[in-house]
Amino acid sequence: MAILKAFKGLRPPVEIVKDLASRPYDVLNSDEAREEAKGNPYSLLHIIKPEIDLPYGLDIHTRPVYEMARENFIMFKSNGWLKPDTKENLYIYAQTMNGKTQYGIVGCAGVTDYMNGVIRKHELTRKDKEEDRMKHVRITNANMEPVFFTYPAVREIDEIVSKFVSSNAPVYDFTSDDGIGHHFWVIEDNSIISAITRLFAKVPATYVADGHHRTAAAALVGNEKKNNNPAHKGNEEYNYFLAVHFPDNQLSIIDYNRVVKDLNGLTKEQLLEKLGKVFVIEEKGREICKPSKLHNFSLYTEGKWYSLSAKPGTYNDSDPIGVLDVTILSKLVLDEILDIKDLRTSNRIDFVGGIRGLGELMKRVDSGEMKAAFALYPVSMKQLIDIADSGNIMPPKTTWFEPKLRSGLVVHSLE
Repeated sequence: MAILKAFKGLRPPVEIVKDLASRPYDVLNSDEAREEAKGNPYSLLHIIKPEIDLPYGLDIHTRPVYEMARENFIMFKSNGWLKPDTKENLYIYAQTMNGKTQYGIVGCAGVTDYMNGVIRKHELTRKDKEEDRMKHVRITNANMEPVFFTYPAVREIDEIVSKFVSSNAPVYDFTSDDGIGHHFWVIEDNSIISAITRLFAKVPATYVADGHHRTAAAALVGNEKKNNNPAHKGNEEYNYFLAVHFPDNQLSIIDYNRVVKDLNGLTKEQLLEKLGKVFVIEEKGREICKPSKLHNFSLYTEGKWYSLSAKPGTYNDSDPIGVLDVTILSKLVLDEILDIKDLRTSNRIDFVGGIRGLGELMKRVDSGEMKAAFALYPVSMKQLIDIADSGNIMPPKTTWFEPKLRSGLVVHSLE
């Protein structure tokens, strides 16, 4: 059963929270982070992307970069920009996008839950990216950014959260530059904390929605600290790491689309002829064509949209991986027709999150940068959970969650 633990968070003063809260480290490159933090000494990017305070051209995985993260973290604390709460609390973090609000419980997940599979994942991680974040956790001795978890909704937990937020004003309440509303409450009442953690202890599993590398790094460092501590008792703060837990019925996954640089030597007509063997094709013209259901795709090439419906017998609905549209497209089109074998390493393909809209696909094809684009119907939460429960791994770039969590609303110290 799942661990949810209250903790003594480090939080910014209300007057600087909007300036301090940042986008996650992995959605910005170094140049974008420099630009975003320009003129803003409060930005958490100074800690999670510390290369922005060092000379251009420095390898971001070298010791001076991690040292800068530690120095900036110490400076944030000494300046009072991150101040410790006086007791262990749970927190509620809500986000509003396009009129819809989702409510997550901020608390610590258990390292043992990750190691024994109670925390379930649906993506592979890369060792180099794991090690980068592990070094960051080691040197700051903190989880600077939360990971994004989901869990099977529990009615009683939803009721407690709903009652609390309707009865208490948020401590933080602001809209970021991208138009997303961020609302944050502190639960100090020990009776409410106990009620939530007791109910959460009955949840059989939690699921990594976004942040697989941060999750792995946080858990592996915690386990490393345990193994290196001969006096380990099990209640040390390193046994836990920072997560926001959203009930699955409040989340939706956005489509994650593909653009390809070439047609593997084929003309458009030859491509359509090959596609016609496994898809029912309908020409849609210039107007944007959005996939309407599972196993329906959209193709954009040479100024026209086409609807592609996979023919029966080309997929396996009883296979949790085979039923995914990313699997169908990868096998029937990218592999067998376009000869793109490895989505992780091929330089002939790129991925576009659905938050950018299908107009972005047209733009990249019409510019000549790409030759064709494929839009997919989004994966469901049920599919994600079924795959994680079965121990399988989704193909690369399958899920896209929006809105992204802001980092810096609360930090978890391992001290």
